[in-house]
Amino acid sequence: MDQLCSIEKIRQFNRHYANFLGRVDQDIYNQPLPLTEARVITEIHFREGCTATEIRENLGIDRGYMSRIIRKLEEDKLIMKEQSPFDKRRHHLYLTAQGEDVYNRLVTDANVGVSRMIQGIPERDLSKLLNSMETIENVFLNENTQHNKVSIRSFKPGDLGYVAHLHGKYYNENYNFGSMFEYYVMKGLTEFMADSAGGGLWVAEVNGEIAGSIAITKSNSTVAQLRWFILDENYQGMGIGKKLMETAVNYCKEQGFQHVFLWTVSILDAARHLYQKFDFTLSEEKTNEAWTGTKLVEERWDLDISETKENI
Repeated sequence: MDQLCSIEKIRQFNRHYANFLGRVDQDIYNQPLPLTEARVITEIHFREGCTATEIRENLGIDRGYMSRIIRKLEEDKLIMKEQSPFDKRRHHLYLTAQGEDVYNRLVTDANVGVSRMIQGIPERDLSKLLNSMETIENVFLNENTQHNKVSIRSFKPGDLGYVAHLHGKYYNENYNFGSMFEYYVMKGLTEFMADSAGGGLWVAEVNGEIAGSIAITKSNSTVAQLRWFILDENYQGMGIGKKLMETAVNYCKEQGFQHVFLWTVSILDAARHLYQKFDFTLSEEKTNEAWTGTKLVEERWDLDISETKENI
C-alpha cells in the first residue's frame, strides 16, 4: 500500500470516528464536569503527583486554558497543589477526597454509558472491535511504552545498599537529614537482611533502573510494619508510589495480617496524602531531634486490613 493511499484511509477513519467518539464524549464523559475538566481529573488520578505542564502536554491543552481549569478545580476543592521540594516553581497535583468522589462518579457513569452503547453488538464483533482498538493503541503508543517500562519486583542482592543510598541522598539533599538518619536506615535494612521471615521488600524499576522501594516487616503474627518507602524524585508523577503501596498492602492481605502501621514525619506531604488515600489514619505523634538537629514531628499511621477497600 503506497503512502498516499495510507494517508487517505487514515483520514477517512478519522472523519468517521471523530464524529462518533465526539458523541460518546459528550453523552458519556461529560457529566458532571465539562469534558476537558473531566479529562484533567482523570489524568491527576492516574498520574498522582504530576504537574499541570505534564497534563497540558499530554492532553494538548492551551496553557492559558489549562491555568483556568486548575484554578477552578482548586477553588471547587477537587484538587490540591503541593510545592516541589526540588524546584519551588513546580507544583504537584493531587485529588482531594472530594475530587476522588467526583472521579469515581465519572467512572460509574461512564461504565453505564459504555455498557448501553455496546449491548447490541454481537460477542464476536465486540471481540474484533476491542482487538482493533488495542492494535491502534499499541501501534501509536509503542515507542512511549518502551521508553517508560515500569515494573515492581522482589529485592535481590545489591538492592538493599541502593535503597539505603536513595534514603541518605534524598533526605539529606531535600530536608538536611544527617548521618544518624542514614545509620538508622542502614541498621534496619541490615537487620532485615539477616532475618526477613514474614516480610518482603520490593523495588520499582523504570527501564531497568531502580526508581524506588517499599517493604513490609513482621511485628507479630497479626501486625506488620510498612517501611523504606521511597521514590527517586526523577520518577515522580508516573504512579509508581501508588503501585508500590498496592504491592505492600496486597502482600499484607495475602499473608493474613490484620493490621499494618508505619512511621513517617509530618513534612512529607506527598507521602502523607498517599497514606490517607489508602485509608491509613494518623494515630500517634512524637518529636525527634536526632536527624536534623531541629525538632521534627514523627507520625504513626495505622490501617486495619479488614477494612481496606477492595478496589485499592
